[in-house]
Amino acid sequence: MPHILLVCTANICRSPVGEGLLRHIFQQCGMAGWTVGSAGTWAMPGQSASAFSVQVMADRGIDISSHRSRKVNETLLQGADLVLCMEGRHVEALQIEFPGHAAKIYTLGQMSGEKGGVADPYGSTLENYRKMVKEVADLLNAGFDQIVTLAEENAARRQIEITTPQ
Repeated sequence: MPHILLVCTANICRSPVGEGLLRHIFQQCGMAGWTVGSAGTWAMPGQSASAFSVQVMADRGIDISSHRSRKVNETLLQGADLVLCMEGRHVEALQIEFPGHAAKIYTLGQMSGEKGGVADPYGSTLENYRKMVKEVADLLNAGFDQIVTLAEENAARRQIEITTPQ
């Protein structure tokens, strides 16, 4: 089944929220077997999600309190069928550092035709975290069909590559 990786900078605010929201959407749609993870371009491994991210998600009935940050690496990208970044600079950085995975790396907004990125609320107010969570949820919902289509296509392509002798 497809695996989707959400990426932000530190993997403590936006991408854990995206991971929790997308996992919840898949559960609500009965899409068992789909895997969702998150990571950061500059993450310090093992950090908890920000308190405001945890709080706002709990208000939505989604528990991300057990989240621990991790840094994007080759292994995570190899296992991902689709990588959704919160900002264009994340896409650019990953495509430069990991050119072999460039074709499956997008901004979350691209899934619904939006330009721009999701602003990082780190260090700001609870209200800014609420805005960020709503924005990520809206982008996931608006782009859901495209997310599913691309992830399924890439998963099928990856399966062919795994099973085809070189």
